[in-house]
Amino acid sequence: MELKPLNDRVLVKRLEMEEKTAGGIYIPDSAKEKPMKGEIVAAGPGKLNDSGERVAMAVKVGDSVLFAKYAGMEINIDGVEHLVMREEDILAIVD
Repeated sequence: MELKPLNDRVLVKRLEMEEKTAGGIYIPDSAKEKPMKGEIVAAGPGKLNDSGERVAMAVKVGDSVLFAKYAGMEINIDGVEHLVMREEDILAIVD
């Protein structure tokens, strides 16, 4: 299935978290939190301003981003968990 976000929404694929801490301790699946880092898979064209002109998106496909813990709506595409969220829910672009 292919999904194309509208306006200022983006489709984000969560990136996997580390299975092991810096100290070498393995984290069981039951203790893991969902990662707040992901990759932009698709992006809309941008939102309309008051005069009806499109405002370009600050993120693009392929960007790694940080987002709020409870941001977006979870959806499942071909067995992979994704999030659909507004651009304003993205906190930062990770280089």
